[in-house]
Amino acid sequence: MNLRPDISGTLLWEYDLTVFNWDKSYKIVIERVLERGNLPEWKEIVLFYGKEKILETIEWSAQLRKQDKDFSRFFLQSDFLHAASG
Repeated sequence: MNLRPDISGTLLWEYDLTVFNWDKSYKIVIERVLERGNLPEWKEIVLFYGKEKILETIEWSAQLRKQDKDFSRFFLQSDFLHAASG
């Protein structure tokens, strides 16, 4: 397993990623990718954190807008994420 998901550092611009704890800070990472990430970054967080943890984060998040939550739930539970390979 990778030590960190392969996502752009610009999504977490305010953190020092050399010491960033990807496991403890999963909520921040998931929220940022769902709000601003691209398709490869979505795939990375699914591989790194799993759908269950992402769906749990969607439920409790006060940061994500309702439309982001609705889209994210739909997208994760559909086949679109896997159909768009590349």
